[in-house]
Amino acid sequence: MLTERQRQILSAIVDDYIRSAEPVGSRSISKRGNVGFSPATIRNEMSDLEEMGFLEQPHTSAGRIPSHKGYRYYVDHLIPYGIANQEVDVLKLFFAEKMQEMEQVIQHVASILSNLTNYTSIVMGPEMFNTTLRHLQIVPLSDRTAVAIIVTNSGQVENKTVTIPEGIPMSEIEKFVNLLNARMQNIPLLQFKSKLYTEIGEEMRSYVSGYEELLTMLNSVIDQGEEDRIFLGGTTNMLTQPEFRDMEKVKNILDLLAETPALVKLFTGTGAGIQVRIGSENSVAAINDCSLITASYTIEGKNLGTIGILGPTRMDYGKVMNLLTHLSKDMTLVLERWYK
Repeated sequence: MLTERQRQILSAIVDDYIRSAEPVGSRSISKRGNVGFSPATIRNEMSDLEEMGFLEQPHTSAGRIPSHKGYRYYVDHLIPYGIANQEVDVLKLFFAEKMQEMEQVIQHVASILSNLTNYTSIVMGPEMFNTTLRHLQIVPLSDRTAVAIIVTNSGQVENKTVTIPEGIPMSEIEKFVNLLNARMQNIPLLQFKSKLYTEIGEEMRSYVSGYEELLTMLNSVIDQGEEDRIFLGGTTNMLTQPEFRDMEKVKNILDLLAETPALVKLFTGTGAGIQVRIGSENSVAAINDCSLITASYTIEGKNLGTIGILGPTRMDYGKVMNLLTHLSKDMTLVLERWYK
């Protein structure tokens, strides 16, 4: 349990470090009008906070920076909420516009969020987590081409022209499709591929010739459906953050943003409301130096999509959390007008 003085000092250090990206010293904290402690007192408390794991001392610098544990305490107990009036005005102006398609709204949301925060925005479109398979059909067009048609529980129909693997007769493709329709109906599309290779993989191997080639063909259709529901904004914003001067680290993050299954994994289990994952709390190693803040948008309690902001652990948590709170409520109102 931190004392009130330790809480004040930790909050001041996190705020200063978010703003400056430089290690924070006791003298700079003592000059803040709202702290009121001597540099010696602050120095002693900083030493105690470091021992408790809330602060770290990088290199030989006399200053300290927050640890992941320090950021977590800050988010859970100390964070000041609030966004500037002009940012609220931007959101109001955006949602006052009339847009014809949900896809257009989501693309604009991703762009606005990345511009307002200078971080990377990730928006999962409606039904990304709840869409399930109702029916699969593969219709041959020629000896080597076919149209794969996926009908979802929401009535959405997705189709893509695919290349039939060489040497596989239509009779085997029919067995493949029949087995999928029997065993994979009502399975969420996000879990589709993992279940293909685990739960019914052995059955496929026994009954369908060339099933691995057919799975590869089907994956291209599933991947396309996922990509159509994910929208990114500010994917290169990481390059502007001083923490990411290491190009190898940046490359790993950019590679992650280009991989739909990895992005989906980031959002798995995020739940309702504002969720904050800091550093190693994230499920993907490539972003262990990042924080991910998410919020869902809903209709009548049903989660239709998720908005996320990915940035360094030195993120302006209060600003981002407040932006997402406003935005998720506005998205919900838009959806209610369209879908009710």
